[in-house]
Amino acid sequence: MTQDLARIRAFVQVFDSGGFSAAARQHGRSKALLSKYVTDLENYLGVRLMNRTTRKLGLTEAGEVYYREASALLQQLDDLDASITDQTSEPRGLLRVSAPRNFGERTLAPVIFGFLTKYPKVSLDLRLEDRYVDLVDEGIDVALRISTLADSSLIARKIADMQIVAAGSPALLERLGTPRHPEDLRTMPCVIDTNLQGQSNWRFNDNGKTVSVPVTGPVRVNSPLAARQAAVEGLGFAVMPSYLADPAIADGSLVAILEDFMPTGQTLQAVYPHRRHLAGKVRALIDHLVDWFSAHPI
Repeated sequence: MTQDLARIRAFVQVFDSGGFSAAARQHGRSKALLSKYVTDLENYLGVRLMNRTTRKLGLTEAGEVYYREASALLQQLDDLDASITDQTSEPRGLLRVSAPRNFGERTLAPVIFGFLTKYPKVSLDLRLEDRYVDLVDEGIDVALRISTLADSSLIARKIADMQIVAAGSPALLERLGTPRHPEDLRTMPCVIDTNLQGQSNWRFNDNGKTVSVPVTGPVRVNSPLAARQAAVEGLGFAVMPSYLADPAIADGSLVAILEDFMPTGQTLQAVYPHRRHLAGKVRALIDHLVDWFSAHPI
């Protein structure tokens, strides 16, 4: 059984590292031993798992299925080991974290790097990208998401409240006037951030009722930072997280609008797959984030 696990782990490590040489360097094993383990595994299964060339390593169709299941199995075993040792040892091992790019670059990075200073036995694979990440398929330990909804297949823990701000440039307000009600935006230019829930249907709170206002405008982007810049340039009103809006409002390049109508309930959440044993490194990171953001509201 131990030999079987060694072969499976070698196969996963080789693909995760991008090749035999990289895996050998990263995990302190010889390239020849890793190659033998993978070959032995393929011979045992009776199928080729990897397509090997001098330039590229890829998975066959069977290899993709086996990799997905093997990764999950190894993660469960690692989590089980961690659940036993976490009580007496500090967090350790590779931690894969996903977060929105702008939030990660501007707000999360210093916080999470501070976590690594606190726990030097943890290594980090931080993936900053503005797309929906499948935690299970992509082997992500925890994802930071700004949302009001939680995927039922995941466990979510609230990290902090998030404020959403609608804003426009002073020049735009001088030219068009200040919107007094969300419905006013129907006839005004708006910048559409396609990452936002609802995209071009902006939601507001009017006397306790949710109001959905369809908006249009000259710019559609998939980046809240780009949406903010378009708003600063006077191309339209934009909706964005407060951590992006506040600096521009403070320096006068944007003016907040419709403040009494902005919806509440947006939160920064840490989401992770359903697992019986939550790895200590994940639990420690989430606790670290909760403590930090409670002292530094977004």
